[in-house]
Amino acid sequence: MKGIAYLVQATLVFLWWITLSLSDSFYDAFQFPGLGKMAFNSFLLPDILLIGILSIITAYKRLAYIDHIILGAFAFATLYCINASILSGGGYLSTLIMTLGLSYNIFLVFNKKMFKTAAPNSILWNGVKTFIQIMCVWCITLFIIPALIIDTFSLSATDSQILTVCSLILFILFSGIGLLSAYHMVTRGNGTPLPVDQTNNLVTSGPYKYVRNPMAVAGIGQGISISLLYNSYHIACYALLGAILWQLVVKPLEEADMLRRFGDEYALYQSRVSCWLPKIN
Repeated sequence: MKGIAYLVQATLVFLWWITLSLSDSFYDAFQFPGLGKMAFNSFLLPDILLIGILSIITAYKRLAYIDHIILGAFAFATLYCINASILSGGGYLSTLIMTLGLSYNIFLVFNKKMFKTAAPNSILWNGVKTFIQIMCVWCITLFIIPALIIDTFSLSATDSQILTVCSLILFILFSGIGLLSAYHMVTRGNGTPLPVDQTNNLVTSGPYKYVRNPMAVAGIGQGISISLLYNSYHIACYALLGAILWQLVVKPLEEADMLRRFGDEYALYQSRVSCWLPKIN
């Protein structure tokens, strides 16, 4: 399962540099003010060798500590970008992408330690933790990242009233699905959506009755609705990339953990309920 995750990472690294070389506007969007092309391009070889090539190697042959070397490369590059943003007052989208890449590799290296069942708590306390989690995730994925994309590519809201109304309706609809899913995780699952604080019971009610990952569906739908508001393929690609990463990386690891914890109960649920699209009986 990790092999696919590292192949996806290598593909994204190669596509990143290819797109930078082919599009001046894309290149400029990720520059740090005053840093200069030479300093920016100096990361080409380390990215290709320490992240791209090593990701391909570890995808096909599990050698000791290569994943830790990749994680270290991401940590160095991320700290460099953070420092560059502080000094230059820009390049925030590049820094955010590197931070997400670092988080992605932390998840790949330490995922077995991250999947933990919540300690038995009251519904109120689980509800408070879930609310905080949702607000933090929404703030990052639905405000900060889209805002940086909008600012970087100088996007503006659409003039079409139809698109505006559709985007608002879809955003409210998918937000409702996300909140309802969280409610059932708290009340029926006795836990939270966070992997380190998972439910004690398998949740098959509410939105989970129709799809296995309604919160992921809700998040992608929210992203698409924002792309409609700004008529932006940039934000749409960001949302679709999130769906691809969830499907290829997070879903297999999460489902393996669910099978380990709930066994035949989850296997039966998995066979009856689709991951993304509701089954029409």
